[in-house]
Amino acid sequence: MRNNVGYLLAKRAFLSPDKEAFVDGSLNSRQSYAQLNRSANRIANALKSIGTKKGDRVALLMLNSSEYIELFFAIAKIGAVCVPLNIRLAPDELTYMLKDSGTRTLVYGTEFQKLVAAMRAKGDHATSITNWIQVGGTGQADDFALNFEDIKDKAKEVEPELAGFGDDALFIMYTSGTTGVPKGVVQTHNTVLWAAITMASTSEMRHEDRFFIPLPLFHVGALMPAIMSIYFGNTIVSIKMFDPSLCWKVIESERVTNTLMVPTVLAVMLQVYAKAPCDFSSLRWVLIAGAPVPISLLEASDRIGLHVEQLYGLTEACGPGCMLMGADVSRKVGSAGKPFLFTEVRIVDSDDKDVDPGVPGELTVRGPHVMLEYWNMPEETTQALRGGWLHTGDIATVDEEGFIFIVDRLKDMIISGGENIYPAEIEKVIAQMPSVNQVAVIGRSDSKWGEIPIAVIASSDSNLNEKEVQDYCEGKLAHYKIPKSLILVENMPLTPTGKVQKRMLKEQLANEL
Repeated sequence: MRNNVGYLLAKRAFLSPDKEAFVDGSLNSRQSYAQLNRSANRIANALKSIGTKKGDRVALLMLNSSEYIELFFAIAKIGAVCVPLNIRLAPDELTYMLKDSGTRTLVYGTEFQKLVAAMRAKGDHATSITNWIQVGGTGQADDFALNFEDIKDKAKEVEPELAGFGDDALFIMYTSGTTGVPKGVVQTHNTVLWAAITMASTSEMRHEDRFFIPLPLFHVGALMPAIMSIYFGNTIVSIKMFDPSLCWKVIESERVTNTLMVPTVLAVMLQVYAKAPCDFSSLRWVLIAGAPVPISLLEASDRIGLHVEQLYGLTEACGPGCMLMGADVSRKVGSAGKPFLFTEVRIVDSDDKDVDPGVPGELTVRGPHVMLEYWNMPEETTQALRGGWLHTGDIATVDEEGFIFIVDRLKDMIISGGENIYPAEIEKVIAQMPSVNQVAVIGRSDSKWGEIPIAVIASSDSNLNEKEVQDYCEGKLAHYKIPKSLILVENMPLTPTGKVQKRMLKEQLANEL
């Protein structure tokens, strides 16, 4: 097999040319595998015509669409490297990622013209972009950008010569960093193929399945199910942006059979369903990932006959970690499940020695789908992959049957609405405020988002208020990372080396959290 991920689409189009490949539930448009592959070929040849070569980075700042899927597979075919960008990020965060990755081509949707303008306003030195390509829209086009539809229409639809195989980089997906600097997770053609294989072979998939993707494609929890669906020959059903009412309508009208969501998304959908029920009888299972699943959410799903399964995964593992499925969902409530078919996990102590069942330790993952490296971060890569195992930073236990239970996070991370937030990233920004002496960002439980970030500040200005902090963070951090409230303190509990002792701080502020 030619292990180039773009070849998956070409081969699937050869095997099942007329089968429905992609449905856009927002536009009610659909494409067959043959049509999707021809479009990907045109884009691949168009990218080559503007000088894109093997190894070049191409960033995507777009809503979910057929163009997103076409671009990803086009980039894969010619051996370039895709950089999916989180559309919720601020200009400062995006320009950092573009500069760090050395991206020279940015493809962006018309919806993000203002965001692109803000990035360009930072000057040519802020990024290395030489090709700006604008997708869609009927309004005023940016005069500095190439028109996506124009260059696509002019290109040939013949299969481009494949480039990029095996351990060559396929995409760089940025995650928040523990040190305040985002880390680029590098996945290869091999790791992505193996992730698709282990996802399809572990879950209960069928060839006629119609997989619904309501999450944004810049997340591994959406991109990998899309790739898996093409590997398996399923139909991908998606919508441009999350809309709970539209989700239910699409599930009913398109006879969706399976989907992956985060707890916050499902919770909002259940609220909508209570007011306007629909027919979801085609839906065999909903896979929940991205955060621990509240028991109340499982119970609410069960009451309407919605079968929920659970996935523990992470970007560094290209998605797969553990999965709880079938009858085990009710038998092992609270468990993350067992490892995927081609995935191994161990629970280890601080010396990387296996712990006994029931004893907490760090969860480590090994498999052919684990990342190649963190982009341009050799020390962090060595630390994360020491001993050949991905050290997740999550504290877990394993029972006598091999079921994994996540009990805590070694990393100081907040999960809000399925998004990972590292406090150090926020603290680094707030610490630059003139009146801030010390800052610590901690998570507060929230009924809607699971957790929200709270800023605890020791300040020389006793009148410092929440709005001032939020206004200062505006444009420097994504909105979901901006602290939702402020707690002023006179001083922080510190370690001998001057670091904030967050566990002690949380105990001191227990009544306010």
